[in-house]
Amino acid sequence: MSSKSRAQPPWSSRGESVEPVLIVLVVLVVVAFIALIKTIQVIPQASAAIVERFGRYTRTLNAGLNIVVPFIDTVRNRIDLREQVVPFPPQPVITQDNLVVNIDTVIYYQVTDPRAATYEVASYIQAIEQLTVTTLRNIIGSMDLESTLTSREVINAGLRGVLDEATGKWGIRVNRVELKAIEPPTSIQDSMEKQMRADRDKRAAILTAEGSRQAAILRAEGEKQADVLRAEGEAQAAVLRADGEAAAIRTVFEAIHDGDADQKLLAYQYLQTLPELAKGDSNKLWIIPSEVGDALKGLGGAFTGLTGGNGAGPAAAPTSAQVPLDPAGRPSVSPPAGPRPVDTEKGAARPRVEPTREYPKIDPE
Repeated sequence: MSSKSRAQPPWSSRGESVEPVLIVLVVLVVVAFIALIKTIQVIPQASAAIVERFGRYTRTLNAGLNIVVPFIDTVRNRIDLREQVVPFPPQPVITQDNLVVNIDTVIYYQVTDPRAATYEVASYIQAIEQLTVTTLRNIIGSMDLESTLTSREVINAGLRGVLDEATGKWGIRVNRVELKAIEPPTSIQDSMEKQMRADRDKRAAILTAEGSRQAAILRAEGEKQADVLRAEGEAQAAVLRADGEAAAIRTVFEAIHDGDADQKLLAYQYLQTLPELAKGDSNKLWIIPSEVGDALKGLGGAFTGLTGGNGAGPAAAPTSAQVPLDPAGRPSVSPPAGPRPVDTEKGAARPRVEPTREYPKIDPE
């Protein structure tokens, strides 16, 4: 045994003692690396971390490079400081008129105090959800269905006020509360669709009636204006026609008086006017006026005066039939007894012809 022990190399005992040293060195290096990792804490932007020392809050790490004591300080929670959006599932809510509606809500919140958000409430997401449901039921319970459907802004403002007041001590600020959807029961939806359809039909009928009324009013006004313009045109035409006829009559009257027409010419013109009375297809009966006999009698007397009664030439009128002449050389006849002559426009007086009265014959010479 002694010979064998003397035969072993001298470095074998040193090799056995080196292995534990290497193991210790490796362990120390690993521990140092882990300690270095735990010592250096890098916090991203818009984030924060809560540091506890032996289970007690020490400080809040902000964004950037931070140094902590390894194995003594512990990073418990990392909190995102950005604005968060949390949609909540539909919640059944009973309105004032005892109708159940499902309401989806969306909450926009932001953590302002990481310490309060960590230690003041166990789970602020769940707390916000439950608070939203209870507040929503309180608000909707005091409103009917129609007000609920048309008062989203009022509901949002009420929710935001209650949530902001309650979550302030939790280090959370509620920025916005939105109602994502309001779903009434199916039967109510059908009734609402029918009501909306009836309202649309009613508005369409009212608009159609108003359009017809306006069209009728405009048409009546147009016809009225047309009738007024037509009447004014006819009145102006009648005035102009009357003026023309008056001017024609005045011209003829002046021409007759200027030409000093005698009884024979007037009788001849009267006989020429008689055929005009018989014109027309509707004339079945022609009544001869009583003045025709007087005109024929005067015209016959004129021809008798010219021919002397036997065709031998003009004969001198009897002395009793002579009519005195005026200074201008025209026969002057004093008006007979009876009705006064009618004044004309020129002021000249002419005797009225009476069928039963004999007038003196006037010698044209």
